[in-house]
Amino acid sequence: MSTSNRTNRLENLWDEGKAANMSEAELLLYRSNLLGSDKRITNYGGGNTSAKVMEKDPLSGETVEVLWVKGSGGDVGTIKMDGFATLYMDKLKALKGLYRGPEHEDEMVGYLPHCTFNLNARAASIDTPLHAYVPKKHVDHMHPDAIIAIAASIDSKALTEKIFGGEIGWLPWKRPGYELGLWLEKFCAENPNARGVILESHGLFTWGDTAKESYETTLEIINKAMSWLDAEIKGPVFGGEKVKTLDADERRAVAGKLMPKIRGMISETEGKLGHFDDQPAVLEFVCSHELEALAALGTSCPDHFLRTKIRPLVIDFDPENPDIDKTVEGLGAAIEAYRDDYAAYYERCKRETSPPMRDPNAVIYLVPGVGMISFAKDKATARISAEFYVNAINVMRGASSVSTYQGLSEQEAFDIEYWLLEEAKLQRMPKPKPLAAKVALITGGAGGIGKATAIRMAREGACVVLADIDDDALETAKGELSDAFSKDIVRTVHLNVTDEADVANGFASAVAEFGGLDILVSNAGLASSAPIEDTTLELWDKNIGILATGYFLVSREAFRLFRYQNAGGNVVFVSSKNGLAASPGASAYCTAKAAEIHLARCLALEGAAAQIRVNTVNPDAVLRGSKIWTGEWKEQRAAAYKMSTDDLEAHYRDRSMLKRSVLPEDIAEAIYFLASDMSAKSTGNIINVDAGNAQSFTR
Repeated sequence: MSTSNRTNRLENLWDEGKAANMSEAELLLYRSNLLGSDKRITNYGGGNTSAKVMEKDPLSGETVEVLWVKGSGGDVGTIKMDGFATLYMDKLKALKGLYRGPEHEDEMVGYLPHCTFNLNARAASIDTPLHAYVPKKHVDHMHPDAIIAIAASIDSKALTEKIFGGEIGWLPWKRPGYELGLWLEKFCAENPNARGVILESHGLFTWGDTAKESYETTLEIINKAMSWLDAEIKGPVFGGEKVKTLDADERRAVAGKLMPKIRGMISETEGKLGHFDDQPAVLEFVCSHELEALAALGTSCPDHFLRTKIRPLVIDFDPENPDIDKTVEGLGAAIEAYRDDYAAYYERCKRETSPPMRDPNAVIYLVPGVGMISFAKDKATARISAEFYVNAINVMRGASSVSTYQGLSEQEAFDIEYWLLEEAKLQRMPKPKPLAAKVALITGGAGGIGKATAIRMAREGACVVLADIDDDALETAKGELSDAFSKDIVRTVHLNVTDEADVANGFASAVAEFGGLDILVSNAGLASSAPIEDTTLELWDKNIGILATGYFLVSREAFRLFRYQNAGGNVVFVSSKNGLAASPGASAYCTAKAAEIHLARCLALEGAAAQIRVNTVNPDAVLRGSKIWTGEWKEQRAAAYKMSTDDLEAHYRDRSMLKRSVLPEDIAEAIYFLASDMSAKSTGNIINVDAGNAQSFTR
């Protein structure tokens, strides 16, 4: 549906060799993963699949029919066997005797656990009756852009008949639930030769006698819709181009100006993380004549709507005469107007049982000539919300080109958004972690302390930007964090802290990836050792450049961003015991580290009024995992103490008051404490993590 997909068709990925020895349940999993692997078939978390399987009842030993169906909250593309709910079909059929009519259909969800087969703990979803009552062995329910473009057209019933004849039926809009399951059952009884049905403003149901037949039918119907739309859509879409598209660097620069400002304005009660998308489908829409009119109609598919809210906010920006300062100046009024409009929508549509109004801020922000920005409680949700709106754009593109696009009615949209079953699901979500929705940039992020800090912060919910000059080490660290957490939460940037332009570009990259910044961990370092008479000017300048000037440059950039974002901020310097306690043969290093500590004190004074906290951690003798101990520094310190390099760790441990080695994880723990709300009332402080050294006592 998007520009890049118009000539492509869905490929049949079924592999008979792989499927040959699979059980019916395994074939369901295989089919599900294939369907979910392509967003043109269904979006993340959208759609569901099922199979009716004959199983041995663990209680009676008899063979019974069991419905295997995607469980609540799952994603067909990544689902595993434990993601399916299993329910007795005879008990699901018996529920009909308890049904009291459409006004009571929500209560039927409470009966589903009583139908559970084999004590399966996976909760069944609201869509379970839709699969149970279709009298077919294998059922697919997908949300393809091409099908929803037809389903969201004002004459969708006529278009369905025109494109598919009688092989695919049509049902009017009905919110997913028990009643819709009965509608599907009735449709199948009255249309025994139909291969599926389009649900108005919603999606597609298809079925088959085998898993392969169901899969291939789903692909065939979607491909047929895609081909028909391609043949029908001629000439400009969305009314044609209204404004030009800025080039890629300009688009990213504008997003970098808008995202932290928006983020600061909408994060007062709940932290937000951002995502920027300027793919061709998005640019085609945001540069079009019909942008404002179509955006105001909202989305049609319930899955789209739940992720993207009632409608997006279109930012007032003219790429033909770009004035970003004017746009930024108008953001406050635009965001406030959106909130007021949302509150009015809530008041118009609320019912006696409706939950309280939720966050009134937009999720999707459309910028003419630039692209789409999305904000949500975490990076994955922001990204996925953007993906859903791309699906919505594709739907609007098709529907508005062959007919007239229609979104969900305001009341229907509200009833889904504030559905008590959805509210219950929200209430069951785990409490956010301490650093949820926070973004941390860590210089020296690929080294021992930097990587340990990134892991510690990611464990507590933060997104991390690893900044380093060692590209190979950055890739290794990125892989480790991605595997341990997710690809969404980690980014890397090549950053030389002594290069002013490099520092600015590094921070701009972080903003474009996550929408802003909350924490700077200034950790980039080196170590050198030489008697004063052997200390060259080059060595002196190198220490001062990285450990003093470098810390100044990254702090200055962070302060500029924190003040622009207007949401406070947090800076943690990683200095050294040597910043407080002199060491022989290391004058350049000790002096630069002392400068760091005093810079942190100055910045704590400057930042306090803006709620920018600045604190320092002083490590000592962190040998394991530390990059600075892999070069000459280790040999130099061993020479200074007249011992073997193998004896250094024991030497530093034994000279400490606590007789303990200091590890990167120990430093990371102190950094996390200072970066978290546990130290919310601390600034200008120093924490020594050196196993005890009287010379470095701060008092």
